[in-house]
Amino acid sequence: MEVICLHDEAFYQLIEEVVDRIKEKQNITEDKWISPERAMEILNIKSKTTLQKLRDDGSITFTQPQKKIILYDNNSILKYLNNHTKKTF
Repeated sequence: MEVICLHDEAFYQLIEEVVDRIKEKQNITEDKWISPERAMEILNIKSKTTLQKLRDDGSITFTQPQKKIILYDNNSILKYLNNHTKKTF
């Protein structure tokens, strides 16, 4: 049996590459459910209160698999952004 040792950084980089290859093979371009941090990044907002308002008024879809875990539907966020696109003059 062979033992391979990796530094933490190299291990996590390897994991990311494996996940990227699996997504590529399965034609998955983006995760369906994303974290609140990622949702805020896509929406370009800084406030968790604003994110909660969008969730509460039904502007974006979410799931709550556990009491303190809320995930957001990436497609609904992109749809929200597209619905609020303004045409230039």
